[in-house]
Amino acid sequence: MKTVSPCSGEIVKIVKTMCARDCPDACWLDVTVDNDSIIKVDASTDNPVTNGLTCPRALGDPERTKSRDRVMYPYVRKDDSSPEFTKASWDDAIDLVTSKLRQTIEEHGRESVLLLDYAGNCGVISSGYSKRLWNALGVTMTDYTICSASGHAGLHLHYGLSYGCQPQDLCTKKTIVFWGFNAKTSSPHQWALAATARRDHDAEIVVVDPRKSETALLSDQWIGPKPGTDVALAYGIAHYLITNDLVDMDFIKSHTHGYEAYRDEALKWTPERVENVTGVSWNDIKRLCKMLTENGPSVFMLGLGLNKSMTGAESCRAVSLLPSLLGQHRGIYYTNPSGRYIGGDSTGSGLTMKKPKVVSMISLGERLAAGEFRFVYVFGMNPAMTLPDSNKVVQGLQRPDVFLVVHDSHITETTNLADVTLPAATYLEKDDIYTSDSHPYVRMGRRAIWPVAESIDEHLLMKTMAEKLDVQEPWVYADPWEEMSEGFKEAFEDGSFSDLMEGKELQLRHRPLDYYPTGTGKMEFSSTSAPEGVSALPVQMKIPVEKDEFIMLNSAIPNYTHTQFTEVYGDIPCMAWINPADVEEMGLNPDAKATLYNDLGEFVVDLKPTKQVSRGVIWCPREAIDSEGNHQNGLSHGTPQPIGGGPMFNTVKIRVRQ
Repeated sequence: MKTVSPCSGEIVKIVKTMCARDCPDACWLDVTVDNDSIIKVDASTDNPVTNGLTCPRALGDPERTKSRDRVMYPYVRKDDSSPEFTKASWDDAIDLVTSKLRQTIEEHGRESVLLLDYAGNCGVISSGYSKRLWNALGVTMTDYTICSASGHAGLHLHYGLSYGCQPQDLCTKKTIVFWGFNAKTSSPHQWALAATARRDHDAEIVVVDPRKSETALLSDQWIGPKPGTDVALAYGIAHYLITNDLVDMDFIKSHTHGYEAYRDEALKWTPERVENVTGVSWNDIKRLCKMLTENGPSVFMLGLGLNKSMTGAESCRAVSLLPSLLGQHRGIYYTNPSGRYIGGDSTGSGLTMKKPKVVSMISLGERLAAGEFRFVYVFGMNPAMTLPDSNKVVQGLQRPDVFLVVHDSHITETTNLADVTLPAATYLEKDDIYTSDSHPYVRMGRRAIWPVAESIDEHLLMKTMAEKLDVQEPWVYADPWEEMSEGFKEAFEDGSFSDLMEGKELQLRHRPLDYYPTGTGKMEFSSTSAPEGVSALPVQMKIPVEKDEFIMLNSAIPNYTHTQFTEVYGDIPCMAWINPADVEEMGLNPDAKATLYNDLGEFVVDLKPTKQVSRGVIWCPREAIDSEGNHQNGLSHGTPQPIGGGPMFNTVKIRVRQ
């Protein structure tokens, strides 16, 4: 659509695109552009899920696109000891990067090169095809476990695949349980659909979270268990349903495996035991169970925060089993991509005989600090801030024998450590394909403006480097649009990939809810695929905490996606919610700063006494830097979870001093 600007006389156009950020909602956006400058970003009304609603990040994109923190040109550090950078031409920067890369492989082997990337841009081309060079070289890669991996691993043990409820089906539910999921902030469209179900169909909303979050404040019932006790709470719910003959036994017999072993375990979780472990009253559990059994169809919405703890995978698998007791196929939501029919090999990992060394993303700090890698290439993330054990991550990236290259659109804590910083295009400056973790609707991600200054996209840079390195594999240079046409051949309900390219808005197909690719072909209460050392049934792990220790939780706040948007909305607040009773008992001054600390480091915060967290719990917004330059994730240990290898951000043990 085009209109004429009344002020400038220039052509104003509306570009229809999708958001590329690491967020489940993937908003459809209408971007107003005047003279190759973004004037505003509006929520499109064309998508039935993201319909007319978007978040502060998208609204802040016009300012972020032309921020003074943009990386406009290639920059090279003057020398190893200098904090200063000099502007370089692209030819010189590429020559330096590729010569260092070639030299490192020749002298130290391909395993000494680390590709470090994640979901800063979720486009198929930006995050997928841009890895082909690195797979052709066979360098070291990570296991990509920083976000949702442990939850997926836990669900796979019982379901085979981790997909579930579609967001548009929330309006048919009568009880909606957000478990470890602050949807009001982290998935506002799914929250809006739940609120609509309550308004129009008398649905009830329950929130299970140790913190009384924004979602909990708006719920019909808040249940606040002690951190990491979700397995016990889930078994308590099962105990009530079983002992009160509220289980759908016909469904159990037809569609599940291993119920008897599960029932025996659930019956061990008596009301007294559950109350003692979780801190939740049995009356609250009874109230929830009555909603689940008397209201009608329900759904358990599992948050990514639930999976980011010592007990994360166990918690996700335990909660996911409850819908089957009520006779519901996949009555859960975690993420939905595994239920789709998108094929292809965007990264090229299956096109080469060179199998890369794969290392844990969670324990990367130790490896970096030990000097395991000599060349590190970063894109799509800010690892100096977002990885656990961040002090060691920074220490490793600062080593004089490590050559660090960062391709990013904005200056970050990681670009400040780089030997070479290369300017990247934002998602509004390139074409790509984006799909949502939740809803099934897709439109082309169209370029709204030309790349700012000398910034270029990830795929073009990858091909340029491959040519410079004389990489011979033809699949490195393949046209991603042609390949995606084949990979998406079976993907859509209502059209083809060429329809999508021509501007048609489509819906993805998804597998049926009663499909279980497990060993038995059924939903397995007792997993037949649990590896050695992993219980077939969910296990409540113990989290030992000493008397003066707190469990520190962290989660997102509305204006930020991880560390993005500080240049628009200012620094992420360094504050800590703490229960007033803990403040009084410890003799803390709530008007003075406090230091959170453990064996890894310390973090200075402003205290906010509130009953929205239980005693023994501290909550902080992520991922901040304090006034002393300390990173919040400097307090997080780099120990992977036993199932799925995910992080433990929500079971960080700390002490407080003033």
